[in-house]
Amino acid sequence: MDKPIPDPGPNDAVVKTTRALVCTSDVHTLKGAIGDRRNLTLGHEAVGVVAKLGSEVRGFKEGDRVAVSAITPCFHCENCQRGYTSQCETMLGGWKFANTKDGNFAEYFHVNDANANLTPIPASISDDIAVYACDMMSTGFMGAEHANIPLGGTVAIFAQGPVGLMATVGARLLGAGLVIAVDGIAKRLELSRQFGADVTVDYTQADPIEEIRKLTAGVGVDSTIECLGGQTTFEACVKATRPGGTISVAGYFGHGDSVEIPRVQWGVGMSDKVIRTGLCPGGNVRMSRLLGLIERGRVDPSPLTTHKFAFDQVDKALHLMETKEDGILKPLVVFD
Repeated sequence: MDKPIPDPGPNDAVVKTTRALVCTSDVHTLKGAIGDRRNLTLGHEAVGVVAKLGSEVRGFKEGDRVAVSAITPCFHCENCQRGYTSQCETMLGGWKFANTKDGNFAEYFHVNDANANLTPIPASISDDIAVYACDMMSTGFMGAEHANIPLGGTVAIFAQGPVGLMATVGARLLGAGLVIAVDGIAKRLELSRQFGADVTVDYTQADPIEEIRKLTAGVGVDSTIECLGGQTTFEACVKATRPGGTISVAGYFGHGDSVEIPRVQWGVGMSDKVIRTGLCPGGNVRMSRLLGLIERGRVDPSPLTTHKFAFDQVDKALHLMETKEDGILKPLVVFD
């Protein structure tokens, strides 16, 4: 559909989109997972060039290549000042694109509080790669950061989609001594080894809880990371985590009204197991760090791109992300 090009407020910017990624979260939103959403443009992972700047924005000029996080907080409200930027003003409030405002499956998109939410893209990084810092790297790394992995400790990552694969990278970067990746698709398990998993478990061939116990002398892992947003994987995380360990949830639970905790494996509420949830932080400090990891060769997210589409094929990309046909992992949308 046609919409007018947005105008920036004095503290905002408008970006001309060059690359975007399609996310399973877009499919969840279409299905009503976060409530009724109408007349909102989808999309929350995009990079581009500055097209318009508000009068109070400093340090940027029109034509600059920029990345914008999927999470764009105000950095002024109480929740932001408490350190929970992704919960800006209200729960999940930092997630504005396709939630409370138009997203970036569009030729132009609006960025609030541009001084904090625009990030220059280093000249050595292509738009095709930089776009991964906007969500997949940030969310996957958040999952690893929240998992409280001891240096040299053990961690199991359940689901090796794009977020799970980046959580696997993040766990290795944070110093995990044993990284176990669980999935049921051979290609994804192959990629997880490429991204740093020491051991992979195909849940279609073996019980992952039993395999994890074998690998950890029966005690379970120090940390688990849930990267699917499913009841089965969440329960598996609780079961696989040793007493006093951490279950980090990075998945988007898009179905049902509640999530059940396996009572006995939770120690009937007294196992000292921590369940930590989160939405990736926003802001250009984090984005600059993520881009720095790419620039210095610590992370190469390019193997995540399995398909490329022109802007007028976004509907096809969304369909494939819903059905997971054709071995799709992450579709890149090219605007120029």
